Amino acid sequence: MNADKPPPDRTPDGRYVVIDGRRWRATDPAIPEDVAARLRSHLMAARRGVGAALRAQDAEAERAARDQVQAAKVALGERGTPWWDQSDPERRARWTQGLDALDRASDQGGTSKR
Repeated sequence: MNADKPPPDRTPDGRYVVIDGRRWRATDPAIPEDVAARLRSHLMAARRGVGAALRAQDAEAERAARDQVQAAKVALGERGTPWWDQSDPERRARWTQGLDALDRASDQGGTSKR
């Protein structure tokens, strides 16, 4: 989040953020901040990878980068099964397995960075 901007508004139940009048699923608030920061780092690296692949007109690299974006968003709880519908162990498994997979992809030369 940009330090100059206030955090986005949230719906009263805390499940969504509202940005420019549109609701987006909020990050799972149970994710420890250090883990969430690493997941956001992977997400932003993957988004940069999408842009680079589009500029290079490399469809294979674009697909790989988009898959990394999806993996990071699921791990953050912003896509997939809503975090409020998961048990605490399911939520923990979602973010730990997601982070492990993103770290492995990064170690193997994927688009994500730690």
